[in-house]
Amino acid sequence: MLYPYITLGDGTEILHTQVFEEDGIEKVEVQFEKPIEEGFKSARCILPTYEWIKLDNCSEEDIKFYTQIVESNAHLFYKYGKIGGIESCLVS
Repeated sequence: MLYPYITLGDGTEILHTQVFEEDGIEKVEVQFEKPIEEGFKSARCILPTYEWIKLDNCSEEDIKFYTQIVESNAHLFYKYGKIGGIESCLVS
């Protein structure tokens, strides 16, 4: 399941998975999606290795920008990935 994190001003949506364990390491995947004429621009990054997978219609500049976001928000992706997304923190 993907949890919404934030939508950037250009329409790019950032989502993340719940934290999961693989080979004894806690991991989380971060997804970037933006609608474009040809469909979607999308990329997925696996933390903590910062490995980029599932790249569609992304430039090197896109990945550099997305990497900055992932690096500066990694602790939050883990925090919210453990509790069911940022929306679980919102009080009604």
